[in-house]
Amino acid sequence: MAYDEKKCEGCAFKDKCETAKDPMDVKLTCNLSKIKHRIGILSGKGGVGKTTVATNIASELANRGYKVGLLDADLHGPNVAKMLGAEGERLFADPETQTIKPFIPEGMPNLKVVSMAFILENPDQPVVWRGPLKHQAIKQFLAEIDWGDLDYLIIDLPPGTGDEALSVAQLIKPMDGFVVVTTPQEVSLLDTRKSISFAKMVDVPVLGIVENMSGFICPHCGERIDLFKVGGGEKAAKELGIPFLGRIPIEPSIVEAGDEGKPVVIAYPDSVSAKAFSEIVDKLLEEVK
Repeated sequence: MAYDEKKCEGCAFKDKCETAKDPMDVKLTCNLSKIKHRIGILSGKGGVGKTTVATNIASELANRGYKVGLLDADLHGPNVAKMLGAEGERLFADPETQTIKPFIPEGMPNLKVVSMAFILENPDQPVVWRGPLKHQAIKQFLAEIDWGDLDYLIIDLPPGTGDEALSVAQLIKPMDGFVVVTTPQEVSLLDTRKSISFAKMVDVPVLGIVENMSGFICPHCGERIDLFKVGGGEKAAKELGIPFLGRIPIEPSIVEAGDEGKPVVIAYPDSVSAKAFSEIVDKLLEEVK
C-alpha cells in the first residue's frame, strides 16, 4: 500500500502519510486509524497469568458485541493460540487485496487474532531473534495484517519491559494505556512497580492493575484459600495512585478452560473467575472512556 492522495482525502492522518518515507509506515498509519482503542497487557515478570488475562478480556469484549483484535506480541512464547484452541492454524494471504487476514476463532466472529504461533512451521521451534528483528515483526503484524475496523486492539506482551513492550509503545501512538497484571505476593509486586515506571518512561497511561491468582476456590466446598496472600495488587494500586480493576481467583474451571482452548468467560460463564473478568472489563471500559 502506498500513499494515495485521492483515496486518503479526508483522513485525519493524511499529513503523516504524505511525509512517510517507508511504505510500511503508510500501512501502519492507515491500519491504526481504523482502531478506536489500543490496550497493552503488561507484567513485570512471567508466570502471573498475563495471557489468560489478555485472552479473557478480549473474548469478553467480543462477546459483548465489540469488534476486537488480539495481537500476541510474545514472540518467544506465543500462547494465545493454545488458549483459543487454534494450534496449527495459519494466517490467510488474500492475493486480490495483497493483505494477510487474521485468524477468527470458531464461534467468535467479533474476534480477530494474530500470533507468531500461526507462522511457525513447528510449535517446538524457538524464535531466536535480537531486538531489531522483533521490532520489525511487530511492525509487520500491525501494518500488513488486514485488521479492518476495530473497537479494541488488545496486545498481549511478553513479561518484562524489554524490546517488545518498547516497540509496541513506539509503534502504536497514541495508546489508551497498559493493564498491569500481578499476583499478590511481594516478589511480584516489586516487578509491578517497574512496569508502572516503564509506562511513565514511554508516556503511556496505566489503566489499572489486575491481581491474578488471588485466592484458590476449593472445587469441593467452595471455600476460598489465600495461597499467595490477597490484596497486594490493590495495595500497590492505592500507593501508586492507579485504578484497581479487580482480582481473579484460581479455580479448576479457569485451568480446564485454558487447556480446552476456550477462555473461561466463554466456557464457564457462571464461574467465579468468569464473573471476575466481567467486572474487570466493566471497570476497564469506564477507564477507557
